[in-house]
Amino acid sequence: MKLPMIIQGGMGVAISDWRLARAVSMQGHLGVVSGTGIARVLTARLMDGDLNGDMRRALAAFPFQEPVQKILETFYVEGGKKPNQPYKNVPPYAIKPLRSLDILTVISNFVEVYLAKEGHSGIVGINLLEKVQMPNLASLYGAMLAGVDYVLMGAGIPTQIAGALDKFANHESASYRLDVTGATAEDDFRIHLHPKELFPNIDEVVGPLHRPAFFPIISSVVLAQALIKRSEGSIEGFIIEGPIAGGHNAPPRGNVKYNERGEPIYTEKDSVDLEKIKALGLPFWLAGGFGHPHQLVEALEKGAAGIQVGTAFAYCNESGMEKSVKEAILLKVRNEDIDVYTSALASPTGFPFKVVDLDGSLTDLEIYASRGRICDMGFLRTLYKRPDGKIGYRCPAEPVDDYVRKGGLEEETENRVCLCNALGASAGFAQYRTKSDFTEKPIVTSGNDLVNLGHLLPEDSIHYSAEHVIAYLMRDVPVPTLG
Repeated sequence: MKLPMIIQGGMGVAISDWRLARAVSMQGHLGVVSGTGIARVLTARLMDGDLNGDMRRALAAFPFQEPVQKILETFYVEGGKKPNQPYKNVPPYAIKPLRSLDILTVISNFVEVYLAKEGHSGIVGINLLEKVQMPNLASLYGAMLAGVDYVLMGAGIPTQIAGALDKFANHESASYRLDVTGATAEDDFRIHLHPKELFPNIDEVVGPLHRPAFFPIISSVVLAQALIKRSEGSIEGFIIEGPIAGGHNAPPRGNVKYNERGEPIYTEKDSVDLEKIKALGLPFWLAGGFGHPHQLVEALEKGAAGIQVGTAFAYCNESGMEKSVKEAILLKVRNEDIDVYTSALASPTGFPFKVVDLDGSLTDLEIYASRGRICDMGFLRTLYKRPDGKIGYRCPAEPVDDYVRKGGLEEETENRVCLCNALGASAGFAQYRTKSDFTEKPIVTSGNDLVNLGHLLPEDSIHYSAEHVIAYLMRDVPVPTLG
């Protein structure tokens, strides 16, 4: 398979949805869906009425229809729910997840990849986060059932993914070691997925699956070397992501210092030696601020197979960002009145996180404070070892008293926000809180390159397509794309 030159970044929650990935893939490049929180996304789309029938069409293609019918009976609302009717929440993952939750997660990832691949022969990838460990096995398996071509993963050290892909290709069971605060070297906490228990005879019904290529997303040569040495299966390439990329960023190396806005400062220590990357012998792509034609040319000249671009695609017509949010940000871009802030505190993960300033308050903390602290999705919960040796779950964005009672430090809760709900709101799935009459507010994440996005906007409009982005990026590269 010929390597893609442009990889469309995987942006969650549901910003890199199936429509965007399909549009990029049909142009001959690698379209990528986000698998983060996708079970909640599928159920919300069903509760919104699935007005175009896309979800039900993809669900009808799943090999086993009994669990599909249960999903439809539980979540589908003909014509869509009322605006003041809350979405039904999906139960949070635990180390021993509900069987129904694993099945829902498998099917949700199947649906997203199936739709992205529908009606063309292009390649499609899925992006997942090592920081969101517990749903990953079910997500990978569901994506593979739909024939996903590539798996991309960052936000940690994903040594276990390649091995799981090998096992799932033959519908074998896989386990995943979980990061647990307070665990010792003797502890071995794992989550398991048994495909043949979830779907009896699936190996006979479906047959062997295509094993997708695996591209870890990394920020250093040391991490690349560690993955090659420790990965439990083969790695087919690397995406080298710099600190101006959107979403979660790797923390600066060494002693962290902050600028006057409280943003972590990155230095030369955080630059990647591409000659050392080349010496590893695997293809690589450059990401984070590479949304310009000359940067694609430069990347190719430096030995890269191409670039990964997120921000430019996040605001195109086909992206999953809620339309009014997208348009408000693009108007600010056109007026040169936009800012992207690297928050050291907003994300419950503790990783630096890029936040788009929507109204001058950056992370909207004053508005957000009126919401109260609620943790009802739990994707970013941390696992910790309780005094009795069992696993507990806590999140710095949950009520402070609850977090402290679970052994967390109060200072770890300062200015943390519920990204699960806020990012869902930015994709158009804002939860309504009946008791407080509060609708979740969006938090949008983008790379620093957002401020330069004006060059993609037509003179008389703020709307542009994924095809337009690709044509712009490929402008100075006289080579054919994938066909």
